[in-house]
Amino acid sequence: MTNFIQYSRRSYHWLRDRLHRIADRIGVLLGDDRQSGRNSIAVLDGVRAIAILMVLTFHINRVNGDNLWSQQSYPLASSISTAGGTGVTLFFVLSGFLLFMPYAKALLFKTAWPLARVFYLRRVLRIMPAYYVSLFLIIVFFHPEYLQRNHLQDLGLFLTFFMDSSRSTFRLLNGPYWTLAIEWQFYMILPLIALGIAFLVQRVTQQKRLRAVTFCLLGVIVGGLFVRYWGIYFQVNTNQTFLVPRSVLNVISFFAYGITGKYTEDFAVGMLISLCFVYAQQPAGSKLLARAQRLSSWLWRGGILVLVFSYMWHFNDASHGWAFLDDVHPYYNWLSDIILAIGYGACMTAILFGPASLKRPFESRCLRWIGLISYSLYIWHLPLLILLSQHLPAIIPGLNRYGIYAINWLWALLIILPVAVLSYLLFEKPWMKLGDDWRRGIEKRHRNAITKPEAVVNSVSR
Repeated sequence: MTNFIQYSRRSYHWLRDRLHRIADRIGVLLGDDRQSGRNSIAVLDGVRAIAILMVLTFHINRVNGDNLWSQQSYPLASSISTAGGTGVTLFFVLSGFLLFMPYAKALLFKTAWPLARVFYLRRVLRIMPAYYVSLFLIIVFFHPEYLQRNHLQDLGLFLTFFMDSSRSTFRLLNGPYWTLAIEWQFYMILPLIALGIAFLVQRVTQQKRLRAVTFCLLGVIVGGLFVRYWGIYFQVNTNQTFLVPRSVLNVISFFAYGITGKYTEDFAVGMLISLCFVYAQQPAGSKLLARAQRLSSWLWRGGILVLVFSYMWHFNDASHGWAFLDDVHPYYNWLSDIILAIGYGACMTAILFGPASLKRPFESRCLRWIGLISYSLYIWHLPLLILLSQHLPAIIPGLNRYGIYAINWLWALLIILPVAVLSYLLFEKPWMKLGDDWRRGIEKRHRNAITKPEAVVNSVSR
């Protein structure tokens, strides 16, 4: 027995080392500067990987009819296995956290304000090239009908990132695209939200800035929930209006709400965590840092409990598997997503401030490079899964559900993952590098423009 245990340990360490070496080589291939720790919070690369793996699992379940578990016999397992789509909420919280960090620093400590043109330029080069390439290829090979005249209006919505606002495009062509519209629209308004907060707190002393900005972000959350509530109300009550004619209200709803909302409250949860994280990294935030580290285990456990409840609520909305949740069913569309965001936000906060033992799984090399290619993996996985599901029954008839699931995961490993890597190398990495080069050039010119007047004054005074 002792020899068997020793052999098992040696085999585990050998396999772990091999996987790390493979991940390192892939990281070098992808040009992963995360290996050096620059411009990255390592654990969040792993969190991003978890989000895309959740979405991938959800769509593998969905294209195969969500029949891995008997929903009546295993409601909890079904609740968890069918909740992978909530990984989208985790993406929203992550985006709010990462993109708000420079604004949080400027708001709290009056450092240089981020340049709007740099922000928008980097977002354009980060999102658009890979998206437009995938859109073109998916239309040409899978949906050529979008090139016909009667689909040109829908095509225009896809080209302008408003495919989440019309039922003729929502979750069509490529299911994940609607979330890219949500992300893009958040990018457009984030600098404006930050400027609005700056205007409100400009007279607040630096010692009270954390509290003031926190209240502003809570206001953003409340505003997002307000828009969601009224968006749902006017969708249900198609003849109702408020202050303006219904035709005008429909236009407002198109931009402000869409079909399922703009999820501003989810992004704001990430922004709030970002604010606390930035503050805690400075000497003034030592007390907050110590408190967050002390509470990290409770945040993790509480976040997991909130997420399990949310998964059950999500499952109950679709399949009514939990009778005790029927009483809160009317609030599902309004509040379920903010509760998910709070659950994911609590877990993310616990990881950021928690001990090394909690961080370590999310810092693994395998997860980090999956996080690196997560965008390409996100936009390509579903069309390729649907392609397999359309041809698999004819190629291998009579497969049971477990065989189908196994083949789907093998397909994801051997086909979808390499396609995502290729998409990253060809359509993401070069444009991100160009964006970084342009950013450095713009920031250098901006610094020179600021320092030149000072240089002139100094030369005159001498």
